[in-house]
Amino acid sequence: MINGLFDPANYKDKQMKTRKLGLDGPDVSAIGLGCMSFAGFFGTTDKTESFECLEAARDQGITFLDTAELYGKGYSEELIGEYQQERGHRFSIATKGGIVSGGKRGENDNSEAALRKALEGSLKRLRVEHVELYYIHRRDWSIEIEDVAETLTKFKNEGKIGGFGFSEIAPSSLRRAHAVHPVTAVQNEYSLWTRYPELGMLQTCAELGVAFVPFSPLARAMLTDTFPDPTGFPDTDFRKNMPRFLEPNFSANCKMISGFRNFARSRGWSTTEAALAWILDQKEHLIPIPGTRSAAHLKEWAGAAEIKLTDEDRTEIERILPVGFAHGDRYSDEQIVGIERYC
Repeated sequence: MINGLFDPANYKDKQMKTRKLGLDGPDVSAIGLGCMSFAGFFGTTDKTESFECLEAARDQGITFLDTAELYGKGYSEELIGEYQQERGHRFSIATKGGIVSGGKRGENDNSEAALRKALEGSLKRLRVEHVELYYIHRRDWSIEIEDVAETLTKFKNEGKIGGFGFSEIAPSSLRRAHAVHPVTAVQNEYSLWTRYPELGMLQTCAELGVAFVPFSPLARAMLTDTFPDPTGFPDTDFRKNMPRFLEPNFSANCKMISGFRNFARSRGWSTTEAALAWILDQKEHLIPIPGTRSAAHLKEWAGAAEIKLTDEDRTEIERILPVGFAHGDRYSDEQIVGIERYC
């Protein structure tokens, strides 16, 4: 038992292949679940739908959840905490802090006092005394990353976190933090249409024994069997002003991805399964966290860990979606504030 809840290591429903969360971290499901959409970032949702999604995750053998203080000002964490307590099931959880809640875009605070307050709030909402992984959501450029690593090491020594990591950082920053204390994981965007981590981050993580956790591995719902409709995005939808979802980029991207859909269909896979299988095929230290609030959508890709790509598959995927195929930047100039760029 952990904090009065069932330990996922002792819970067996549908077993999924596992991967190591860093050198000394726990074994977690090869595919995790990103819980950003529980907070309404991509349209309205409710508790019932989110609970059904978490139930489906459990049933499919997913043991690893990713959330953040920022997601709905803690609402995503609250839902997870309530689910775990109500259903008596404990996931391995990663959450994030460091962005000033309610502050202006790009306002981050990585001071020990701010991070401690954020972490304590997350633990309270999650209804646990410990999380397996705690990320710095965005860098605070006024504080050296070595000092931030020292703060996070304190949290680990206090038993509040199992390990720590960083989101959207550069390989050089990872090396600096890792020199203070081994980093557990780095979380950056990575998918068939966002491949910049191949220019150093994937290699650095492998060298140091750091898990690499790709977020948006399904290209924000583009690598699915049904394209989203940008004309229907509500103002709260994070994708509304992303260049890749604006014309003429959007139509060009749809045309390219349609070929990948056809490939997946010819192999008897869903588009989402094929996209996740491609990520899992890169290296063993990658643990993608596709996000959804829909149990039905989750079930469409939960079997991706069982797919084994052949050399022919890899060649064909590269032909259909070559490196750099995406039209448009992944963020607008406003959205990319606070992200550490290195290429």
